[in-house]
Amino acid sequence: MEWVAIVTVLALLQCALFSFLVGRARVKYQIRAPAVAGHELFERSHRIHANTVEQLVLFLPALWLCGWYLEPRAAAAVGSLFLIGRQLYFNHYLEQPRDRGTGFLLGFLATLTLLLGALGGAISSLILH
Repeated sequence: MEWVAIVTVLALLQCALFSFLVGRARVKYQIRAPAVAGHELFERSHRIHANTVEQLVLFLPALWLCGWYLEPRAAAAVGSLFLIGRQLYFNHYLEQPRDRGTGFLLGFLATLTLLLGALGGAISSLILH
């Protein structure tokens, strides 16, 4: 499960980085808390971070359950696709929001794969035991 733990830490660090970038954009574009609107690039940064947090709620349990019930290295490999997808989402959303779909889709499909793997592994374990 070490690879699963590594991917987990990387996902959390990525989210922390996105949070830092929101703070930096808040200062750069002079958006005083608690406001979450004002400058388009701040709003994009904020939405990237918020969407990443929303996705982590599904991704992290799916990653660990898939690793536990199936194969940790395979779960970590699929989890790495989530990280790549989030980075693509970040890059594209900042540049041109309409182009964020590829990154979102890659991350979402990785999470869905992990969820289905976890479900299949749990059902298989239940039937075989």
